[in-house]
Amino acid sequence: MDFRDDQIERYSRHIILSEVGVEGQEKLLNSKVLVIGTGGLGAPAAMFLAAAGVGTIGLVDGDVVDLSNLQRQIIHQTKDVGKLKVQSGKETINDMNPDVNVITYNEFVTSDNILRIIQDQDYDFIIDGTDNFPAKFLINDACVLAQKPFSHAGIIRFQGQITTYIPGKGTPCYRCIFQAPPPAGVVPTCREAGVLGVMGGVIGTLQATEAIKYILGLGDNLAGYLLTYDAIKMEFRKIKLSHNKKCGVCGENPTIKELVDYEQASCDLKTGKLNG
Repeated sequence: MDFRDDQIERYSRHIILSEVGVEGQEKLLNSKVLVIGTGGLGAPAAMFLAAAGVGTIGLVDGDVVDLSNLQRQIIHQTKDVGKLKVQSGKETINDMNPDVNVITYNEFVTSDNILRIIQDQDYDFIIDGTDNFPAKFLINDACVLAQKPFSHAGIIRFQGQITTYIPGKGTPCYRCIFQAPPPAGVVPTCREAGVLGVMGGVIGTLQATEAIKYILGLGDNLAGYLLTYDAIKMEFRKIKLSHNKKCGVCGENPTIKELVDYEQASCDLKTGKLNG
């Protein structure tokens, strides 16, 4: 592709990297990444993907912006309170980088719509920015069945974790690590436990890094590892994971061949919405 003068200037710090260069930036501009959830994780992930020049970004969220979101969801501003999160996210991204084609899905993911959404634009990489177990297991199962690479992450209080699934590599999926969602009420929600606002920035930015490196075919990713972060101790740990041959969705004899919706646990302080 022929870069415009403004694109050469915008992406100059990428282009001068020997590991990226003109060809790498062209790959980014031609790539498509889906971000499910425009909350604490999805907000910084989407913004850094847009800044990097990822050409198409899908945003999935059925919620509206609430004042309590603004402590961590940096893609939204005070003026956006009451606005659809996907619309707020689209406006922020396009204000920052008009090169990006933002596709919005004003809906929460369910067993009925998730395959349609992740296959809609033939996305190259999926980012799970949700904050509840039912959605995370649904995203995992859908990506495994559809053979889509994705980044899982989670944050609570002062802790965060992230891993990556790459299909066809024999690496563990989310269900290999955590076999099934815990019963509702067993694990505290963000309403009950709280979360340090910057945790989303730390872990969400790592998710964007995983997506960019995958698109560029650059370096090592977190497939086969769980990276944990403790902000109190300022400590990262990289834990080796093994593929579970008895995994219900990616094992040798999978039993999960259809998607299901698990019981949802309330999270939002006022409305009980989930992708925040």
